[in-house]
Amino acid sequence: MYGKIVALHTAGIKIHLHYFEYKSGKNSRGIHNHCETVHAYKRKTGRRGFSLSTPYIVSSRINPDLVDNLNKDNYPVIIEGVHCCGIINFINREKRKVIVRLHNDESLYYKNLGKFEKNIFRKIYFLNESRLLKKYQANLPKDCLYACVSKKDVCVFIEKYKLQKVEFLPVFVCWQQVNCEEGLGNFCLYHGNLSVAENEKAACWLLDKVFTKIKVPLVIAGKQPSRRLSKSAHLYEHTCLVADPTEKEINDLIQKAHINILPSFNNTGIKLKMLHALYSGRHCVVNQAAVEQSELEEACHIGNNATAIASIILQLYHQPFADEEIRLREKILGEMFDNKKNAEKLINWLY
Repeated sequence: MYGKIVALHTAGIKIHLHYFEYKSGKNSRGIHNHCETVHAYKRKTGRRGFSLSTPYIVSSRINPDLVDNLNKDNYPVIIEGVHCCGIINFINREKRKVIVRLHNDESLYYKNLGKFEKNIFRKIYFLNESRLLKKYQANLPKDCLYACVSKKDVCVFIEKYKLQKVEFLPVFVCWQQVNCEEGLGNFCLYHGNLSVAENEKAACWLLDKVFTKIKVPLVIAGKQPSRRLSKSAHLYEHTCLVADPTEKEINDLIQKAHINILPSFNNTGIKLKMLHALYSGRHCVVNQAAVEQSELEEACHIGNNATAIASIILQLYHQPFADEEIRLREKILGEMFDNKKNAEKLINWLY
């Protein structure tokens, strides 16, 4: 979203940002220079945001002050995610365009979170949220334009949820140049938010199913790892864990690794950590779920089971990352994730 704000501001659009504040002042740091105004709102948490019929991620963000502020003018509106769609029916839409930025099929996303969650109460929450989101997404207003981050999601929202005005708009990335280093690194890397069950599942799967087959160094890095994952990562001499790395440390790890390994068990939306690895890292190994209908397959090495991924790692580990691979990434990423070009497309939809 930061990349989108910067791109729109650069194109001359005057932005009035409305966001939900989690930690006072933290979320808006550095954004004021790109916005005309910035408005922060409190999200209704716990029982105050709970509804029997509306997904919690939606009902907890229906804010009357936000609605009042939006109704003071008729400027076009970009709503980020299904999360914020609860306000649509309360804002004046007669003389303004409303675009909803769909990050993924949230119903499927929450279903998969529930599938991998071990805590029974969180599992129940995720699965119930998935049920409510499926119903909610099927009843989204038909007169809004919906912009998906992947072509696969375009098909899903047209065919499954019967929306008519659905377009593909790539994510606005903060990287606009490929900055990979040639040559050899000396370890493999998996990175992600390790407090998310899906990411912990992927890390544990690599430890248990792949790196028991091969003795190649593996670093797992991310925030809030569980005690179970920390213990598993230090069972072998060739694997380790970097807990709660800074942004600079993550960037250094991605650049210095010889292979970034990013299997996914939740094939909806687009994987920003994979884009980070493609812009900044050397070889990138994924499974089909991570790149399905993303048009990034040519830039990655794909294995669909533990044996295949282990074999690819062994083939690549002593293979230098070459200039022609950098040129290929520049072509693929430059064509799809050009923030200036994508901002122009979004502006044409808005006005």
